[in-house]
Amino acid sequence: MSIDIAELVRVRAQHPEAIAEAAARRTRRPLLNTSGRLMIVAADHPARGALGVGDRKFAMANRADLLQRLVLALGRPGVDGVLATADILDDLLLLGALDGKVVMGSMNRGGLQGASFELDDRFTGHRPEDIERLGFDAGKLLLRICYDDPGSLTTLESTARAIDAMAERRLPVFVEPFISRRDDDGKLGNDLSAEAVTKSIAIASGLGGSSAYTWLKVPVTENPDDMAEVMATSTLPAVLLGGEVGGDQDGAYEKWRGALQLPTVRGLVVGRSLLYPADGDVAAAVDTAVGLL
Repeated sequence: MSIDIAELVRVRAQHPEAIAEAAARRTRRPLLNTSGRLMIVAADHPARGALGVGDRKFAMANRADLLQRLVLALGRPGVDGVLATADILDDLLLLGALDGKVVMGSMNRGGLQGASFELDDRFTGHRPEDIERLGFDAGKLLLRICYDDPGSLTTLESTARAIDAMAERRLPVFVEPFISRRDDDGKLGNDLSAEAVTKSIAIASGLGGSSAYTWLKVPVTENPDDMAEVMATSTLPAVLLGGEVGGDQDGAYEKWRGALQLPTVRGLVVGRSLLYPADGDVAAAVDTAVGLL
């Protein structure tokens, strides 16, 4: 699909109600299909100021290009849906690209990449009432915990309340937990050791007054052989995240393949590595990921 930015802007300027109308007529589906697996393409990075892909600092900054990649990915067989912020989902609604797809709203994007307040990750995106009103299917939130940063406590508490609000509406919420640390230069990084990922899963699983609608969105550990023991930490259903784009995409596929065999792992939520593959072939990258399921 060729994305006509001028037409999107015209509709937004003259008929803003068209977004709600498109949401109301969108064809919905269950979260899980008959296979019980889930393949979601993620594109909520720009709202946190995270526009880079590998060594391309502003790869995700061109909205028409991003939308074109998303529409292509959503059209591939086996792709269940998309995770994004309101601006991107509104565009996709206007483009008619979300019929029959799982739509996940990104809830907290306040922890801007590189900011001093990055760990005080306020809920600046979709609220539970927005997800319900628009007829979307789930929400997702990021939970980075740093034992040396008081901002993490604010994020923990607000995450628990968001989980409560989603459970009240019987809406699934995907919690993406990390133990995070700053290096000597102040740059924030996520600890992917087995110990850290185990702790993050244990903490995330216990948040809120009910875990009935909570899913986990977790990374593959530094040593993929640790995943079986790490994922035994919780009975909550989980999906694997894609993480940073590296040069060894085949290695990433193999890590996902092994972890997808574990009983709690139900699918993949992957963004940049599928939308911006090193060889530029979005369709092939998506099809390979789908094949792992």
